[in-house]
Amino acid sequence: MLQVKAGQVEKMALLFERYHRPLYGFFYHSNGHPATSEDLVQNVFYRMLKYRHTFTGEGEFRTWMYHLARNVLADAAKKNKPSAHHQDIADWAEKLAGGPTADAGLQQAQDVELLHQALGQLSAEQREVLVLSRFQELKYEQIAQLLDTTVGAVKVRAHRALGQLKNIYLKLENGSKQEL
Repeated sequence: MLQVKAGQVEKMALLFERYHRPLYGFFYHSNGHPATSEDLVQNVFYRMLKYRHTFTGEGEFRTWMYHLARNVLADAAKKNKPSAHHQDIADWAEKLAGGPTADAGLQQAQDVELLHQALGQLSAEQREVLVLSRFQELKYEQIAQLLDTTVGAVKVRAHRALGQLKNIYLKLENGSKQEL
């Protein structure tokens, strides 16, 4: 990033190759929408170029990048109200057509859907800490720096968020079994 800041803008392609997937995962786990997540990733890289002068190189690049990503996510949330996550019917038809292995795939898809629903019911702060720590594999120290708090506070937030996620997931799972 320091090279990009110095004017070697073509180095941005290397950063994109390294970080677009983790950013996509961050956004996808935050909102559950593939197309929106792709757009938000593009917005982050646009902002990296626009605000490259703010990168000092003193901290980790990933921390700075996720700071921009959090801002992009917050701006998107202000513009759009969250909408429900919809699965394409063609995806379900394909899973149902496959026989016994489709059952396992369908169960896994249902589990993933329940997890996304449970994540969606967490507060934005809880979801953010879980996505950064569990899905993006940032260290608690990096998250603390990003959130401008202590490592201990991040650990407590992550622990409480995991407990809340588990409770919500189990309620959703029990509710879906009762529907059958």
